[in-house]
Amino acid sequence: MLEIIVPALWTLFAIYIVWYCTSAKHYVPITSTEAKMLWVLHKNDVRCNAKRWREVRRIGKIVGFECECGCKHIQKRPLVSSAPALRIDSENSMLAKLDSSKKASFERD
Repeated sequence: MLEIIVPALWTLFAIYIVWYCTSAKHYVPITSTEAKMLWVLHKNDVRCNAKRWREVRRIGKIVGFECECGCKHIQKRPLVSSAPALRIDSENSMLAKLDSSKKASFERD
């Protein structure tokens, strides 16, 4: 009997750990500008006629918005996730890429 219960409990524990790592989420703070941009996107997507919105705060930080129409957006991320990769191209490197592409197009003509 015990040889059936112990593997079953370990299996349930493993399933719980997988669920916890993939489904459990925490709030991600955003700026007031980002919240307003999300609200404007909501208005355009849904064709909402609301004139006002309010910030949703958790522990003193803005985590989303709530529209007059009742729509509520909360920014969340899984507990176990890697940090997003930051890729910042400098303006000079972008201009160099543009210049090289222009030179290449002139050479083809």
